[in-house]
Amino acid sequence: MIHREKLKWLCRRGTLELDIMLGRYLDRVYLTAGQDEQTLFQALLNYSDAELLTFLVDEQLPEAKGMATLVKKIRALSATDA
Repeated sequence: MIHREKLKWLCRRGTLELDIMLGRYLDRVYLTAGQDEQTLFQALLNYSDAELLTFLVDEQLPEAKGMATLVKKIRALSATDA
């Protein structure tokens, strides 16, 4: 398992939108999420900034198993704060 501080660093991306969305999930949900969801989040951070923008901002969904559900959760978390 990756240490939370390293994850916080990995959430820092090339755009403010991604920084906010990923950081919000990490701060509010990650620690209480199940192991499978935590593993998915760690995998999500391996995507490029361009891919993350298409998933989180442009509202396309990744094809990797379970990843679409996580992306929707991150989007919904950001929508509630908008």
